[in-house]
Amino acid sequence: MVTTPGSLLLARRGDARPGLRAGDRTWTWDEVVRESLLRGAVLRRLGLADPAHVGVLLENTPEHAFWIGGAALAGGTLVGGNLTRRGDALGGDLRHTDCRALVVGPGQRALLDDVDTGVPADQVHIVGSDAYAALLDDARADADAAYDEPWAAPDPTRPMLLLFTSGSTGAPKAVVCSHGRLGTIALRSNDSFGLTRDDVAYISMPMFHGNAIMACWAPALSVGATVALRERFSASGWIDDVRRYGATYTTYVGRALAYVLATPPGPDDRDNPLRLAFGTEASARDREAFTARFDVQILENYGSSEGVIAIHRVPGTPDGALGLPQPRPGADVAIVDPETGEECPRAVIDANGTPTDPACIGELVDRGGAPGFEGYWRNPEASSERLRDGWYWSGDLGYRDVDGWFWFAGRSSDWLRVDSENFAAAPVERILARSERVLLAAVYGVPDPETGDQVMAALELLPGEAFDPDAFAAFLSAQADLGTKWAPRFIRIVASMPVTGTNKIDKNPLRRAAWETADPVWWEREKGAGYARLTPEERTALRDRFTAAGRAAFLPPPLT
Repeated sequence: MVTTPGSLLLARRGDARPGLRAGDRTWTWDEVVRESLLRGAVLRRLGLADPAHVGVLLENTPEHAFWIGGAALAGGTLVGGNLTRRGDALGGDLRHTDCRALVVGPGQRALLDDVDTGVPADQVHIVGSDAYAALLDDARADADAAYDEPWAAPDPTRPMLLLFTSGSTGAPKAVVCSHGRLGTIALRSNDSFGLTRDDVAYISMPMFHGNAIMACWAPALSVGATVALRERFSASGWIDDVRRYGATYTTYVGRALAYVLATPPGPDDRDNPLRLAFGTEASARDREAFTARFDVQILENYGSSEGVIAIHRVPGTPDGALGLPQPRPGADVAIVDPETGEECPRAVIDANGTPTDPACIGELVDRGGAPGFEGYWRNPEASSERLRDGWYWSGDLGYRDVDGWFWFAGRSSDWLRVDSENFAAAPVERILARSERVLLAAVYGVPDPETGDQVMAALELLPGEAFDPDAFAAFLSAQADLGTKWAPRFIRIVASMPVTGTNKIDKNPLRRAAWETADPVWWEREKGAGYARLTPEERTALRDRFTAAGRAAFLPPPLT
């Protein structure tokens, strides 16, 4: 019998241990089961358990957890609405995923104003309203009956979740996660996390994303650990929450660790119950500083909501490396040249962790990974882009060193071509992150007036720091592993780095704007001349150069 989240929930019937905490409220696992059955009964009464989809626009609230549980028990499909999306972008997500009903938090109701979601008004259910309370009351008898005689187990191949990708490399796509796949994830995750009944899993990452559900909620459910919720991530409130809930385990995505580290340190930071934090895309510097400050073990991996390739840091992993692929039957993870289909040569890594030859960088591919990919909802083009010739192509760049360790080199959109030399953004970002003044760095290509790209970097500085062009130029000169084409031509100083709803840096608006921004932009007028502020007159002269070279189509929209 295939394990599903529904079967794991039913195993918690009668369990009087704390199952869910939020604010000052605590629900036992038995109460969590009953509340989940109640939402599942609503799905069934409204005819939404099979095959209709229900969209949820909720913060990390108990209602969100109960609706996930309801879908698990009733065999339904939940669509996690990205709360950072607005207008028709949000409406398009909900229409694309064929939502027949919406469950909306009172604070998210305004997001739907003048938005075409494709959902009838009488199927938009506002949490906390009288109508919502009546909806639950009408289904209570059905839920009570299902507690003693549960509904038939859902088809494990049926989608349980449609979770949108972060959109950091393009339009978000709805990743399919079946009931069976989430059940398997719940069990396998604990091979790495080692959660027990006595653990408290703290969720502050958004529950419309795979990290919170797949790496925190599901593993906690599998062993009956307590789940503690924070409505939305707060760097300043993080350590207080950890102590308040007695959290022993948590997850993070993107730059969350950097934001916590940017808060003022306290003398008792190491006095906390947390033993393990699991996540992706934190820098080696941030992982080291976080461990030192909070006395917490960091378990970093490479993975995605698609769930095909998982690379974990293991003992002996070099600083900055991803680690080794997680063993899985049939898996064959490699770095492949996307043009030739051949495996790239192993990288020789210098003392700073930088590859000495760009030819070693290719796309991260699982040559045996097709069976593990459940596809994107109603997006055959994107699904086909991931599955080519029976291989799973991640869309991410990487390299593998001579000792077999895998390293991350950025997204497929992070290739730059400067003076006919190809290189990836991630190694440059790792170098810029060494600066003691830099909190976050994003490197991306902007068009060159003649051909190819020029390097641009957006920097978010640490609180209280100001950009010093001479000091920054001296810093770059001191980096022995900075490639001859890698130094940024343009530097943009941002007050706050644009991020996706999951705290991943969003380079799309940075690329679109290039140097046409109200933020301070510094540039090297000539190579080696040092950085100076880009003036309005120089912006105009740049545009004229593009026009004269017949490349006006590559120009960013002018600053207005």
